[in-house]
Amino acid sequence: QVQLVESGGGLVQAGGSLRLSCVVSGSIFSFYDMGWYRQAPGKQRELVAQISRLGSTNYADSAKGRFTISRNNAKNTMYLQMNSLKPEDTAVYYCRLNVFWGQGTQVTVSS
Repeated sequence: QVQLVESGGGLVQAGGSLRLSCVVSGSIFSFYDMGWYRQAPGKQRELVAQISRLGSTNYADSAKGRFTISRNNAKNTMYLQMNSLKPEDTAVYYCRLNVFWGQGTQVTVSS
């Protein structure tokens, strides 16, 4: 059974940084592209960043230049380094692998 578990969220002041992690159980991690998504209150879930199984990356315009997605296939873990955080980055952040989703981790950025 595949499970995704996010961690690393929290409360941070504007301009600060956080590093999210997503650990995947099971043996399929290295075979799939993965992504980070977020959902703010009253808004639809949106893509933040994607990383292919070989490491190619793609970012939403809102994340470019501030966020970095990476993965460690040996550790079945994906990361999202978030710098220069803004209040508008406040959301629940989810990781996704194929049809599987994590439970989400809350990121709150205070002004």
